[in-house]
Amino acid sequence: MRKSPAAQAHRPFFLTMTNFFSRLFGRDKRREADADMKKFLIVGLGNIGPEYVGTRHNAGFMIADRLVEDCGGSFSSCRYGDMAEVKVKNCQLMVLKPSTFMNLSGVAVRYWMNKEKMPLENLLVLVDDLALPFGAIRLRTGGADAGHNGLKNIAEQLGTQKYCRLRFGVGNDFPRGGQIDFVLGKFPPEEMKEMPARLETAADAVKAFCLSGAAFAMTHFNNK
Repeated sequence: MRKSPAAQAHRPFFLTMTNFFSRLFGRDKRREADADMKKFLIVGLGNIGPEYVGTRHNAGFMIADRLVEDCGGSFSSCRYGDMAEVKVKNCQLMVLKPSTFMNLSGVAVRYWMNKEKMPLENLLVLVDDLALPFGAIRLRTGGADAGHNGLKNIAEQLGTQKYCRLRFGVGNDFPRGGQIDFVLGKFPPEEMKEMPARLETAADAVKAFCLSGAAFAMTHFNNK
């Protein structure tokens, strides 16, 4: 049965209002979803430039790369570094690789913490560690910098050492006085063969930290 001319005349208005309310409440739902997202700043420490690629001091960059790759993201240039924004379930991860070089890492960290109004407990720094054997990971909620210039500068810029860090072991097989050459040296071939699996474990630890908290991540990933 054909609709009357009056009904046909009102149909476009009805569709317009239906679309309007769909868009309106759809935006509200998206806002609610965004509000439920937990935001984290994940900072991989390292030095920029091709001469530093694959060096022990760039282990933080390597973990950040693996994490972003796992999440299907990519980096783009931003203030004080390269940034990738990825999601892991209900968590938004802002993954930063500072371009300030290691000794001024804190400048980038402080800028992005302030810009995003990020609570300190939602910061996780990825860093190489001489005190751990190759590939071992330790997540800690604070502690001294242990002579690491990147951690030292972050503490200076934030005014506290009580921030979370994921330490990735690079070993300490170097002669007395050879620390700088060691950390700026490349991982040997035998360690590079094991690197993908070790980086995957580190990336999983980061995800666990964001999804379930530091205590859970420490329990399930420290000593792995």
